[in-house]
Amino acid sequence: MTPDALVIGAGPAGLMAAEVLAQAGARVLVAEAKPSVGRKFLMAGKSGLNITKAENPVEFLSQYDAAWLAPMLAAFGPEQVAKWCRELGQEVYTGSSGRVFPVAMKASPLLRAWMMRLADLGVEVRTRWCWAGFTDGALFATPDGPVTVTPRVTVLAMGGSSWARLGSDGAWAEVLTGAGVEVTPFRPSNVGFGVRWSPQMARHFGAPVKGVALCLPRGRRERGEFVVTGQGVEGGGIYAIGRDLLAGAVVTLDLAPDLDIPALTLRLQGRPGETVTNRLRKAGLPAISVALAQEWGRPLPQDARLLAARIKTLPVPLTGPGPMDGAISTAGGVARAALTDDLELRALPGVFACGEMLDWDAPTGGYLLTACMATGRWAGQAAARRLA
Repeated sequence: MTPDALVIGAGPAGLMAAEVLAQAGARVLVAEAKPSVGRKFLMAGKSGLNITKAENPVEFLSQYDAAWLAPMLAAFGPEQVAKWCRELGQEVYTGSSGRVFPVAMKASPLLRAWMMRLADLGVEVRTRWCWAGFTDGALFATPDGPVTVTPRVTVLAMGGSSWARLGSDGAWAEVLTGAGVEVTPFRPSNVGFGVRWSPQMARHFGAPVKGVALCLPRGRRERGEFVVTGQGVEGGGIYAIGRDLLAGAVVTLDLAPDLDIPALTLRLQGRPGETVTNRLRKAGLPAISVALAQEWGRPLPQDARLLAARIKTLPVPLTGPGPMDGAISTAGGVARAALTDDLELRALPGVFACGEMLDWDAPTGGYLLTACMATGRWAGQAAARRLA
């Protein structure tokens, strides 16, 4: 089988690479190991597809740990992502936080429209094709037996190493390392952290914690929600400070970030003999915040000012990150030094890589999807230039 271009992996990065290659006139084959395309993309949109973040370019780029992504994100950033969605017939809207969602909210209508566009461009998609490496071409294990594809260019878009059941198992890393490609070890990102809860917290599992601030050294404060789970804590607020937590930063929780200590002290004044729990409730703290104060702040001071100070600097005893396969994304992957500026693998001319295969990291909130599509587009355009 000899297409002009082979794309391995049918997530957002791979589909974007296939789109721009086909628009350049290439005959494109997309090979996907799973029975259907875009599985992690669909999971990301299960409760609302946050596809990008509308903010100024400097702030947007600051959320990434890899400055070398700048030209790719400048070429296909938030404005271009929104325009691309509209061109697929999927109108978008921007929420109060700047997060951008399709009006339909789910990922499935967008993915259907995208696959229709690719079909119209002549892109061929094969599922249940598992890549087994390069041997006189790209070798695949398929339902019909081994198949070797000999394209003129190849784009690798096989994801990172989380949510293996959706297709991102990182198994490609060993193959590329054996071919002389430098690969940085994977590490979890946008992942929950463990907590050893007391039995009394069980009734609060699944409860969202809102209206709080997560506080780090040197005055950094992150306003964001998180969820109490049976294993610990997870959610946007935790993911936003994940890099700091993985580096060993100590975090405290401000349960009343809109009040200073004097104002909170006044609210916590109680009648003689009144329980501290009742005073916390009367001060306006939600039930889950009261439970966290009791869980992490004991013994809670009786003195109103000391109690206020405890509520605003509640220690958060985390035991470490959750398992990598349960992380929303992973850092690590193909090292920057292994790539040209076109995302071509130096050790494998004619082979490009994109998406979460590359060694970069960013929080949730639209940043992950935008960079996956931007790097897929960049690699696809470079591969098209090589064909030309």
